[in-house]
Amino acid sequence: ELGCYGDRFMKTPNIDALARQGLLFEKAYCQQAICAASRISLMTGMRPDSTGIYDLQHPLNETLPNAMSMPRFFKQNGYRTVSLGKIYHHRGDDKAFWDVLEACTLPTYAAPETLAMIAEKTKQAKDRELKGKELRQFTKGPAWESGEVTDSRYTDGAIADSAIEQLGQHDDRPFFIAVGFKKPHLPLVAPKKYWDMYDPAEIEIPSRESPVGVAAQATTTWGELRAYTDMPAQGDCSDEQTRMLIHAYRACVSYVDAQIGRVLEELDRQGLRENTIIVFWSDHGWKLGDYGDWCKHTNFELDAHVPLIYSGPGIPSGKRSSALVEYIDNYPTLADWCGLTIPQHCEGESLLPLFRNPAIPGKKAALSQYPRGGGMGYSIRCGKWRYTQWRLKNGQVIDQELYDHSRSDVATQNVAKLGANQETVKRLDRI
Repeated sequence: ELGCYGDRFMKTPNIDALARQGLLFEKAYCQQAICAASRISLMTGMRPDSTGIYDLQHPLNETLPNAMSMPRFFKQNGYRTVSLGKIYHHRGDDKAFWDVLEACTLPTYAAPETLAMIAEKTKQAKDRELKGKELRQFTKGPAWESGEVTDSRYTDGAIADSAIEQLGQHDDRPFFIAVGFKKPHLPLVAPKKYWDMYDPAEIEIPSRESPVGVAAQATTTWGELRAYTDMPAQGDCSDEQTRMLIHAYRACVSYVDAQIGRVLEELDRQGLRENTIIVFWSDHGWKLGDYGDWCKHTNFELDAHVPLIYSGPGIPSGKRSSALVEYIDNYPTLADWCGLTIPQHCEGESLLPLFRNPAIPGKKAALSQYPRGGGMGYSIRCGKWRYTQWRLKNGQVIDQELYDHSRSDVATQNVAKLGANQETVKRLDRI
């Protein structure tokens, strides 16, 4: 939810300004709607089927230790490489290729009562000798918090502080700085002043109805959110919980928007805009109670459709492109823009032709995927359609979904089996 993407109720002045100063892609797609796989795909320029990473358990360094990732590529080409906050899911990934690697992590919560509750739960966990995932799950706090604190009391404020500091330390080398803000990832915590930007009475509760004819593999039980305190172990969130979560999400987006503004202001103050390319992206989309579902982890349009804004020299200002683009296109684009040879392993395409003419057609389709039930869902956005095949490991197609997104990103009815759409399904099968 961003003002520049049509959500006029959002307070995102800095991201909106970036869009006015650059090129906004209306139809950009991630390759998988889960953070680790999506980030590794983007940073290597390879699809998940090529990286072999579809989950949170397989670091890049262990799975593809010789991968020519973006930080490795730019470091080998003489760039100063800096990683701040969350870039990869696993902090150790590409450690050898970052000149600076800082997590910038602060305590997740700020409210004294929350900190006391977590301290007590941590003590109980130690008494029970819990470790690993069990320990993390047991010591979870609330899904949201509105702290009476400064921006820099939460982690994203600290990340902005570090980014500003690093911009002040640049030397004669060109730089590749990855600034990984965390929000609006769970838990949805932000200073109270950002919560005060929104009136909860104006928040509409989305329909909890599943799309008609939805495939059995398509939806999730949103266990990521259920792990937090005061969330239902099963069944739907109440209207009150739904409204609070949406309110918290919007507060977090505005909080991050402010931090982005601080970093860009420093870039301007140092006169670095004239030879710096800026890329704004998010690892995946998110559901906010749509279909009674939350978080990501699906092939739905809401999960795969992502923001992407480019700004810098040679990039048109205040333009929008409706071309289909994918996150694997970012790596070859940056290499191309910097005048470097695009590595052969990159599976995406440079977006420089779209910089020159945003009106030209993009790809025929954008591909996303998500594993479920021992198989894989392959999903493409093509024209107004989102078409998904659910396949077993032997390649057998066991279900299909076809959704018309000409009016909304929200899927309402799977029309794959309607007679009138059989030619469309056959055409999409061939892409």
